[in-house]
Amino acid sequence: MAFSSSPVQSFRRRTNEYFGLTPGGLSRKSPWGALKVPRFRWYFVGCASSDAGTWVQNTAQVLLAYRLTHSVLTVALVTCAQFTSPLVLGPWAGVMADRFGGRKTLLLTEFVSALIAAAMAYLVFTRQINESWLMAGAIVIGLAFTFALPARNVTVRRLVPAEKTRAAFAMDSVSYNLGRALAPPLSVVIIAGFGFGYAFALNAVSFLVFTTVLLFSGQGAHEPERRSRVLDGFRVAAAKRRIVIVLLMVMTVTVAADPVLVLGPALAGHVFNVSASWSGWFLAALGAGSVVGSLLPTKQEPSIRLAAAALASLSGCMILFVLAPRLWISIAAAFGAGITCLLANSATRTLLAKEAGVVNEASVMAIWAIAWAGSKPLASLTDGFFATTLGVRWTGVLLALPALIPFLVLTCPPVTRWLVDRYPRPGTVPQPELAT
Repeated sequence: MAFSSSPVQSFRRRTNEYFGLTPGGLSRKSPWGALKVPRFRWYFVGCASSDAGTWVQNTAQVLLAYRLTHSVLTVALVTCAQFTSPLVLGPWAGVMADRFGGRKTLLLTEFVSALIAAAMAYLVFTRQINESWLMAGAIVIGLAFTFALPARNVTVRRLVPAEKTRAAFAMDSVSYNLGRALAPPLSVVIIAGFGFGYAFALNAVSFLVFTTVLLFSGQGAHEPERRSRVLDGFRVAAAKRRIVIVLLMVMTVTVAADPVLVLGPALAGHVFNVSASWSGWFLAALGAGSVVGSLLPTKQEPSIRLAAAALASLSGCMILFVLAPRLWISIAAAFGAGITCLLANSATRTLLAKEAGVVNEASVMAIWAIAWAGSKPLASLTDGFFATTLGVRWTGVLLALPALIPFLVLTCPPVTRWLVDRYPRPGTVPQPELAT
């Protein structure tokens, strides 16, 4: 028996080594250890509050759009409106973070977002809300979100020592997904008990909480002012092909996970024959998976191969999510997708920050914002368009397939040899070619 299992164990060992799933010489640590840094701990509390409020409003926004029109396309258009700004203004957001510093930029964007959320709550309370106002509000709050993204990345890195950078980025993703886990059910309860207006009002309060925390928590490491240019991030990416590869991976994470938000109401209502409000549980499961994934200590070094393996797992989870025969299986698949999303996002953000360096960090992270949030409107429009022709299930499969591409490329021998020669593993020496 031992003899027959040896080839299986050897294959598993080689596969794990290839995709970066073996220990990388690091001690086994949980990213939650980053909270031991006092300034980052306060930042996390305020950020988690803001993210929770954002997801309360996002859930209410989707459900309100679906209630007003009963159209998946309208839900897609509202979501698209919120995430269109990074496509156009992402580079300028990086310039602003460089010029004024991450903390000051965050203070401004959080305060403006609070005003916008309060205005949306007023429109709902006065019964003036309609699809046009929903889209307008989504566009304006998306503008603030665009300028907050690179500032958030810069702020996170400067609040912790260098050795805790990856943990801090993972915890920043945990904050976002903790809101996605807890806020959708809370939003449904608020809507059912009090109405849509209170969901928007709660979001306004959450932005003010984060603003207060930023004012009193200090800024951490010194933030030097740097007059960067709009195209700096693109120039750095063009000079380093590895950055382009990672950015493409970031885009596939967003595209693959998009059906949970956009197709969720239709999947619940038309496929599983339950209330559209059940789509909140899909979002909650996705967020909960990310939070649980953060609790699992890891020894793996961030690498492109590890990110590719996480993306392949994400693709499988999302295909199961839309094709599941039972509601509970779909929720479980969304939970698994959350775990793989966290792994892929933390690995890619750490790789980008490492490749960019301190000088070009804000500029490159502005391009990251374009890849991560700017691909959202394209994915949402694809969801809304194909849902009426292909159906909800096959549209979800279509958006999950791009996440398989990095895995398939890395398992292609010619491409693998090129990558190994171009980017050798740390500590290895390229072997000279033998004379023929």
